[in-house]
Amino acid sequence: MPFHDTLSRYSGFDFPEFFSSVTEAQAAAVIDRERLSPLDFLALLSPAAAGLLEPLAHRAAALTKQHFGNVIFMFTPLYLSNFCENRCPYCSFARQHAITRRQLSFDEIESEAVAIASTGMRSILLLTGESRKHAAPEFITKAIGIIRCHFATIGIEMYPMTKEEYLVFVNKGVDGLTMFQETYDEASYHGFHAGGPKDDFFFRLSSPERAGECGIRSLTVGTLLGLAEPRREAFFSGLHAAFLQRTFPAAEVSLSMPRLRPMVGKFVPPHTVDDRLFVQIMCATRLFLPRTGITISTRESRAFRNSIVKLGVTRMSAGVSTAVGGHKENAGSAPQFEIADTRSLTEMKSDLAALGFQPVMHDWNARLLSPVQ
Repeated sequence: MPFHDTLSRYSGFDFPEFFSSVTEAQAAAVIDRERLSPLDFLALLSPAAAGLLEPLAHRAAALTKQHFGNVIFMFTPLYLSNFCENRCPYCSFARQHAITRRQLSFDEIESEAVAIASTGMRSILLLTGESRKHAAPEFITKAIGIIRCHFATIGIEMYPMTKEEYLVFVNKGVDGLTMFQETYDEASYHGFHAGGPKDDFFFRLSSPERAGECGIRSLTVGTLLGLAEPRREAFFSGLHAAFLQRTFPAAEVSLSMPRLRPMVGKFVPPHTVDDRLFVQIMCATRLFLPRTGITISTRESRAFRNSIVKLGVTRMSAGVSTAVGGHKENAGSAPQFEIADTRSLTEMKSDLAALGFQPVMHDWNARLLSPVQ
């Protein structure tokens, strides 16, 4: 049964009515439960639970330490191409923007990989704009072959692909897939993505399932907070992660729910997510999913990331550039969005150590277990 079936069961659910019916006392009674039902999770996301940030934070911190210790896994993105066939109004790479378009050559990919690896980073996330024409699976496969010589773990964040294409990548050395649904509100999704290949809601939604069926080790899903009602979005993100954990018990499942950042153009998110709501969402998610990874990206500031790292965070990026070739080969291409935390990996490791955390460059090396064919 695909996750779309789970999503469909809530098609007639009255979220505003549910949220208005929850009292603070009802939400407080949920916090110490060993296992939370979906409606318990929704109660912790309600406006009534906004006054419970302190006990939520304490419980989230305790659960995170219990299941993950003081370890923070580190990674950095590498953008291979910014050509895109979609018109997403919230992204600088969208085809309607007059930006410098660029795709790295294989020599430039090697140069970028060497520059990143020289910092001590061993986990890489490969990204492209959503254009099969420019970033074809064959191009990506060859890029993976170059990258795998320099990194222990390789993740991809790209346009949705078929099971057969994911299987080629996994056999080539890819360990993880990140797939943002952007928004789980299907009507809003079509409104943002009309006129491009991204408008296929179900194909994107089911991408993690196709990758999971190929035996990929790590699956990360999430939403872009600000595109649709944030409490509802956080709820469906949590349900999606829970579904993947049940369906692929051998996989490591993570969530990422970044807030939108400034980009090329004048897009104004229809919903605002302030710091308190963001913290409430993160803590409620940790209580619902105590064993799920939670990633906090460089869309958040250095001060804010440092302040919330104890409340549920397990993965963080560092030394980030969202431009194609931004680590060494940058030729003036526009970043996908403006980052808020510009720390280098060295600075990040120092800050985390001062906060009592152990930054880990990688926790896996598939090539130690079996050679890539």
